[in-house]
This record gives sequence, C-alpha cells and structure tokens, in this order.
Amino acid sequence: MTGIIVIRAAETPRDLAAAQELCWEYRDFLLGFDDSMRSIVDAFYPLEAYTDLMDSLAKKHARPKGIVLLAEQDGAAIGCGMYHPLNNDACEIKRVFVRDTARGSGAGEALSRALIDQACQDSYKRILLDTNAKFNSARKLYEKLGFEQRGAYSDIPADVLPYLVFYELNL
Repeated sequence: MTGIIVIRAAETPRDLAAAQELCWEYRDFLLGFDDSMRSIVDAFYPLEAYTDLMDSLAKKHARPKGIVLLAEQDGAAIGCGMYHPLNNDACEIKRVFVRDTARGSGAGEALSRALIDQACQDSYKRILLDTNAKFNSARKLYEKLGFEQRGAYSDIPADVLPYLVFYELNL
C-alpha cells in the first residue's frame, strides 16, 4: 500500500460492513495481545455482547451526534474509528483501529484528528476515551493531540481498572 490515506464517513451498507470487519479484527487483536488483555475483553467484549454491539454499530454511532469513520488506502479499508454521545456536551471515541499492514502509515493519527474535527463540528465541548495502559503508541498519539489523562468516567470493574488509562480533550 503506497497511496494517500483518505478518511471518510461510513455511509453505505458496504462501508458499515467494512467497519464491522475492522472492529472484529480489533477484538481479535485485543484477544491476542496478552493475558491481561484477554480479561479486559472478557469483561467488556464477551462474544455475545460484541456481536450485539456490531449489529447495532450504525445506530449507536448514528449521525447527527455520532459517527463511524473509515481510513482507506488504495481503495481498501485499513482502519476505523468512531464516537458516540455520552451527553449533550461530551462524546466518547471508541475502537480506533488500524490494520497491522498499515500501522505506522499515519492512519491512526488521521482518524483521530478527523474524529476530533467532527466532534467540534458537532458542537461537543469534550471528548473522552480510554485505552490500554500498555498501548504506548496510542497513548503517545492521544497526548500529542492534546488529550490529558483523567480518572475513569464510567463504572469500571476494580480488577480491570489498573489496565486502562482514561483521557479527556476539552474542545
């Protein structure tokens, strides 16, 4: 893959299918990362719940207050990212994922910047997200983009809490 990375909204059934495929790859990536990650996946993304989430992905992240974005290169989907509203003032970024073959291409940063830009256009005042404490490149990216560490913003099981880092960006 050598072409320019294009970030665009997932708007068609084909786009949504590509985003769902990437989300399943993300879950598989998490399961294969290490044993601690497996417990996080079991807590937050058990198979049945994740299947339900994928079935409702378009609705959960629907416009006008949510969005699903795809990163494409040479016409192929290489990554995705999305957000959904938490309330009128804040949204939560979820499942920013880039395929292994495209890591290091800038797709993750391009997706993240596009999500921030769209959240501004959607009149959000804050963006929240969490990531695994061991995902050093993701943490560096979020901090580069201006996100600051904060405490948990939702109920998290105590045994999982040490494995996560929570971030907030005031817009």
